[in-house]
Amino acid sequence: MQRGEIRGNALHVLLPVVAIIGATAAFQVGAALAKSLFPAVGPQGAATLRIVLGAALLLLVTRPWRGWPAKPPLASMVGLGLATAGAILFFYLAIGRLPQGVAIALQFLGPLGVAIAGSRRPSDLIWTALAAAGVWGLVGQGLGKQGLDPLGVVWALCAAASWAAYIVWGQTASRAFKSATPALAVGIAALAITPVGVHHAGAALLDPALIPLALVVAVISTAVPFSLEMYALPRMPARTFAVLTSLEPAFGALFGLVILHETLAPAQIAGVAAVIAAAAGAAWSSQARPAAITDLPPD
Repeated sequence: MQRGEIRGNALHVLLPVVAIIGATAAFQVGAALAKSLFPAVGPQGAATLRIVLGAALLLLVTRPWRGWPAKPPLASMVGLGLATAGAILFFYLAIGRLPQGVAIALQFLGPLGVAIAGSRRPSDLIWTALAAAGVWGLVGQGLGKQGLDPLGVVWALCAAASWAAYIVWGQTASRAFKSATPALAVGIAALAITPVGVHHAGAALLDPALIPLALVVAVISTAVPFSLEMYALPRMPARTFAVLTSLEPAFGALFGLVILHETLAPAQIAGVAAVIAAAAGAAWSSQARPAAITDLPPD
């Protein structure tokens, strides 16, 4: 094999991996930047701006009304949209009270639970125990000594439940709507969350001074990762994709430190690492299945 062919094969393998890592990092950079909107519009308003602007971008780019299925599973699509709204809203409420790394690690219990529930292998007990140890490292001491906010933990767990529902409903919706699924789901989420944002933030949502940052958040949280993942998904196994996205709590902790100057206690860092290991292990040991567009993280 010639040197050019070797280099081409290496790039064929490496570029999708880099794309997924970049997409995962973009989600967490967007979340960290979104926290800058909280003083003006609160987590509810920030989630509304992010979802509405993100929906506009996705609808404009993908135009999901083309190729509409003959008998669409509308109930699953509506459920997916509501789960998307819940995952983003509850995650933003959580990072309003918790360090970002802690919040995303707790939110990861949702897809981790789906992965473990879908398999009956003995190794799943190991991943479950490792995840439980990670949760204890994240919140067990923090609630008593570090002043970790209990309501923030509740919001993060609600985000985890929403993410689990997002995956379950997404499996049905994505089979029918295919590449139009993310745009339709975020569009439904925008309709669902707008009344919440208006109730909590009111006219502040239309403040011209906030729109540039909100648009940056929407682009980084939606357009950039969506484009990168759409490039990578057809070019790698679903298990590899799942394992790589398991790094998201690490990126949450990293960008929480770099952008928001949030620090974690050693036990919390160990907890984040344990949740990452449990999620990666569960994803790798689960039975291989086709990559679905709606496996993308909603946050």
